[in-house]
Amino acid sequence: MNMGIRNIILLVLGAVLLAVVFSAMFILDETQQAIVTQFGKPVGAPRTDPGMHFKVPFIQKAQFFDKRYLEWDGDVNQVPTKDKKFIIVDTYARWEITDPLQFFIRLRDERSGQSRLDDILDGETRNAVANHKLIDLVRSSNRTPEVVENYMEALEILDSITVGRGMIEAEILKKANGRTSDLGIRILDFRFKRMNYVEDVRQRVYERMISERNRIAINSAVKDKAKPERSKETRSAIWLGSSPKPSCLPNASEGEPIAAPRPSTPVPTTGQQHRGSCMVFSKA
Repeated sequence: MNMGIRNIILLVLGAVLLAVVFSAMFILDETQQAIVTQFGKPVGAPRTDPGMHFKVPFIQKAQFFDKRYLEWDGDVNQVPTKDKKFIIVDTYARWEITDPLQFFIRLRDERSGQSRLDDILDGETRNAVANHKLIDLVRSSNRTPEVVENYMEALEILDSITVGRGMIEAEILKKANGRTSDLGIRILDFRFKRMNYVEDVRQRVYERMISERNRIAINSAVKDKAKPERSKETRSAIWLGSSPKPSCLPNASEGEPIAAPRPSTPVPTTGQQHRGSCMVFSKA
């Protein structure tokens, strides 16, 4: 009886000891960083090195954060440009947690961080688009246009830009990082994913493109119809006096038609060349 009670006590003590050991340690891998909190408040420095770390069991807890680059995908917004053109803008960015302690104090978790980035990046994007013309938003450099179709021949020089898309993205990135410096995060990259006209403007652009194509097709058909048709019928040759006299025919007085001598071999068909024979075609 005493042996049974002692075994039960040993088992309980062993379980408690194991619980204490597991509660006093935690493991970080290469993709994680953590801070230790006690009663909800951070204690000590952030833990960023991979491996085994220790804390006070049951009282302290480990809060884990991702050490890798994180993705931010912005909402699609309708924004007016400086030249009063409404466009749809879609953006994305990459960011990381650089100070897990400051990040926990200000934002607590990654979901709050994403929400804060929505406010910052969407706001800076709206300001940048509203302060620049559409041509600066869609182009990155001044270049010479390459003419690939007839309707583009009149387009010799594109309008010059002063800023460009890349500089606008860098401007948004710089201003956004200035607003996130006290949040323990850093925005690594920011890009415009897609830009387009709003639906009603886009339909008008498509209609204008279709009418331009139709105009080009009509002009091309009129030009083709105006060209003189060449005779496809080949006749026996007659040379007029104003035409040069072939050297293989006998002399004749100027202005008198000359018939080609009857060849001893069959006359080549129309379009063929036969060395040594002389073929004269009638003037169309």
